[in-house]
Amino acid sequence: MILHIDHLGLVARSYDEAADLLLGTFGLVLDDGRNPEPDVIYMARENADIYFVKVGGGETRIELLLPRDASGGMGRWLQKRGPSVHHIAFMVDDVALHSAELRDKGLRQIDLGPDAAAAFFQPKDTMGILTELVDVRTMDRLHETARPGGARVD
Repeated sequence: MILHIDHLGLVARSYDEAADLLLGTFGLVLDDGRNPEPDVIYMARENADIYFVKVGGGETRIELLLPRDASGGMGRWLQKRGPSVHHIAFMVDDVALHSAELRDKGLRQIDLGPDAAAAFFQPKDTMGILTELVDVRTMDRLHETARPGGARVD
């Protein structure tokens, strides 16, 4: 079951540019509990830095995606489209189950390898929107391993 929108992924050229809009203009704040490292999450596969930003008092977040170059999909996205919405992520109770259901309904899943904790679906099948499923159990584990301020618990 889809529980709620977990986050919207936004690709930006720089942290300063995005922070000026999101933190400055809109008055949003970084989500210290969801950013497990002190300052940034580094995604090696995409060569990108990631920050989560709280949206009001609800559960929805903005995932700020900052590619370091054009070597990964996010960097190529930025190069082609400029700063923009990259994807929408739905929190679900079981990624494997809902991924299978969506594949049975004709959506094409993007292969992220055997240990993927999330599932992405081809934008051509979802009205041009890269769509992600995030498992609530994965998020529960992330929050259980983070201390206030984002420090990891060993």
